[in-house]
Amino acid sequence: MSEQIKAVGFYKGLPISDPNSMMDVKVSRPQAAGYDVLVKVAAVSVNPVDTKMRQTHPETDQPTVLGFDAVGEIVAVGKQVGNFQVGDKVYYAGVNNRPGSDQEFQLVDSRLIAHAPQAISSEEAAAMPLTSLTAWEALFERMPIKAAANANKGKKILIVNGAGGVGSIAIQLAKWAGLQVITTAARPETVEWVKNLDADLVLDYHQSLKAQLAAAQITTVDFATIFQSTDRYLPILADLVAPEGFITSIVENVAPLPMGLLKAKSITLAWEFMFTKGIYQTADMASQGKILTQIAQLLDEQTLRSTLTLTLTGINAENLRHAHELVESNQMIGKIVVTGGFNAA
Repeated sequence: MSEQIKAVGFYKGLPISDPNSMMDVKVSRPQAAGYDVLVKVAAVSVNPVDTKMRQTHPETDQPTVLGFDAVGEIVAVGKQVGNFQVGDKVYYAGVNNRPGSDQEFQLVDSRLIAHAPQAISSEEAAAMPLTSLTAWEALFERMPIKAAANANKGKKILIVNGAGGVGSIAIQLAKWAGLQVITTAARPETVEWVKNLDADLVLDYHQSLKAQLAAAQITTVDFATIFQSTDRYLPILADLVAPEGFITSIVENVAPLPMGLLKAKSITLAWEFMFTKGIYQTADMASQGKILTQIAQLLDEQTLRSTLTLTLTGINAENLRHAHELVESNQMIGKIVVTGGFNAA
């Protein structure tokens, strides 16, 4: 019989108020082979994708283990792993079609990981991978924005929902890359948050974005990212993005999108989904490890700031239920990290 390890999982999608929505369980300890490394998990973060997957998951015979952001130590490597070794401290977001990081030991493809930042805590690092990868790919891979310091002077970007997890990183990366950053927020605390991230202009999304831009003597923007409701914002951005401009969205549409609004201006719309490379084993899959390496450097240099705002101690069902509940409230600013190892009963 294989060795059993501690994990937090569930057998069917349930409301987070149900004690069975997240349970302390045991699963088999995985074995590293091929490109995989086995990581002893030290800290995890909770993202909206965790809550959405939990809510809609069908019933299963074996426990489903979620969790994407993680920091931990490599304890075993597969034969095809060339750039990591046992004892390395790494961070990563993994992929959504394999068991996640809410377990003592997790298998993850070495092409998707990087050595963890050295100048910040494990908790601060654990908050970063998924949102950083999404923001980086949205800006620098889906749109022709140069990924270099001050390389895009004179260009403007409108980031819808700058106070969200991805938006909070996108603001910082866009500023590093030299863009004039315009974003949306409304609550006093979210406005303060994005201003502290150095957004140049904050628009109240309850009011006309076009009118607010006009008041700031801005007619169009070169780039835009949608991190909240593509259905609502695509028609708005079709009017605000310059001819031959670019829009990237990470939010799946509910209704058919009015794509014809983009035609006259030859605006390009791209989708960003950071799990694509891992799911489909794309030729550029290893770029995610390289991106995380650069993110680590920017964090160590203090060019980027971690978005960690709440730490819970003890990776167990009770704390993860609480973290899911907070994320589902849509009132969180910044990221929740659960740390301290698996001390479940």
